[in-house]
Amino acid sequence: MTVGSYLQLDMSTPPLTNQPLTNQPLTNPPLTNPPLTKWTVTPITGVFGAELTNGRLLDDAYEAALFNQLLVDHRLLVLRDQNLTHAEQVAFAHSIGEPTPAHPVVPGHPDHPEILVLDAAQGGRNAMWHTDVTFMPSPPAASILVADSVPASGGDTMWADTRSAYEALAAPLRTFVDGLEAIHRITPLAYWGEPFDSALGRDDAQQLLDDSRKVPPVVHPVVRVHPVTGRRNLFVNPGFTSHLVGMSRVESDGLLQMLYAHMTQPAFVLRHRWRVGDVVIWDNRATMHYAVDDYGTTERRMRRVTIRGGTASGPGGMESAIVADPLVAVR
Repeated sequence: MTVGSYLQLDMSTPPLTNQPLTNQPLTNPPLTNPPLTKWTVTPITGVFGAELTNGRLLDDAYEAALFNQLLVDHRLLVLRDQNLTHAEQVAFAHSIGEPTPAHPVVPGHPDHPEILVLDAAQGGRNAMWHTDVTFMPSPPAASILVADSVPASGGDTMWADTRSAYEALAAPLRTFVDGLEAIHRITPLAYWGEPFDSALGRDDAQQLLDDSRKVPPVVHPVVRVHPVTGRRNLFVNPGFTSHLVGMSRVESDGLLQMLYAHMTQPAFVLRHRWRVGDVVIWDNRATMHYAVDDYGTTERRMRRVTIRGGTASGPGGMESAIVADPLVAVR
């Protein structure tokens, strides 16, 4: 796999008008009138996630409004037995927002450049907790993942609800982290994940290292205010957050490890057992996830489309930005 020719470094934030899943508030029809929708919505855990049954994803104006609202309400939606084609996945993505290129440094599908193929045989395992693409100033608002091939056992994905995790912190700790900022940067193994995967060749490793050096670090608030609900959530992750601004290594590492341990407590985590044809949609602004690597050499192949988002805003008004000061970025 050659990645160098696909490097895309769009650091600008596009206009946010007319995009359902950006920083603009959603203006959807009420969802309390049963005749308006065929879907049955069943909560998965006590804090987040919902399974939708009795319907199929369609590129329809009302369905788009419905899914945008459900995504905000539940942070994660599971739809079984959808069996979307590549074109249908992209069409659905267009119905709820603006798809981004597949990935800033990893090539997309040759026929559908919005789709990132996550093939375990090619190294796409993602076995680390992360929120998608937070090494960019405007991370995706949402992600849409389709299962094409899954192991008979193993290969689950876990999601953590970072809003519930924030709200469960002790009040003095919430006040403390509200004012913090964190540096996020891409790592050479951002696509492959941990542990190091033997499918990664030496040339690929060098190309990823070279490409990652071209992506400047960004600073995000540690606590993000959701652009639609106004509620706060933790916005750091082990995959891409390198350190907290203004702290020593001991202070930064210790506080981040405590937050990660808190965020991944079972009460805030949902574990999805995949079936072929499943679609999972999540709010990338208020979750992080982990693909469990417990299936050896068994085939596991997914495809992801991400929806363009806006910069993150903190409780004090701090906005995400590319880091200009090397003394802030260095670690």
